[in-house]
Amino acid sequence: MKNRNLAIGGIILAGAALAIYKSLKTIPKGAVPVRPFNLKKYLGKWYEIARLDYRFEKNLNNTTAEYSLNEDKTVKVVNKGYNPKKKKEEVAVGVARFVNEPDEARLKVSFWGPIYSGYNVIAIDSKYKHALVVGKNRNYMWLLSKEKSMPEDVKLEYLRRAIELGYDVSKLVWVEHNR
Repeated sequence: MKNRNLAIGGIILAGAALAIYKSLKTIPKGAVPVRPFNLKKYLGKWYEIARLDYRFEKNLNNTTAEYSLNEDKTVKVVNKGYNPKKKKEEVAVGVARFVNEPDEARLKVSFWGPIYSGYNVIAIDSKYKHALVVGKNRNYMWLLSKEKSMPEDVKLEYLRRAIELGYDVSKLVWVEHNR
């Protein structure tokens, strides 16, 4: 009986360790976050130009993300989008923290307490108007702009980079900004 309890305890401990290890992964293999990164320039409202769809943004258009600095130096994240099927705006508020140093655009973001996911700016223009952001794996990717559109040359460059990293850009949802 004692050996059985030890075995069960070992399995539980191994499962917990695996869960912690998986939560530490915040960037896909091969992706490199922008460095140097200037958070002050990045703060503000961004329009989602395109995304790999996932359940929390399903059916949303007119999607934006607004970033501001909290007193504790974390980043407040307010994501908004309009759901035409429900005829209402949906809002999610979260917090982002740097994984390493604040001059590296590798963050982790949470909308649900202690559960974090990767948020990595892997391309940005010198004026901080257009960005390519990826999550912790190849299921998450966003093209963002401080305007409701993105120049075609920038869009093509970001798509080229995404393809090189193994993203399936044919699955991108191109977001309408008509409200």
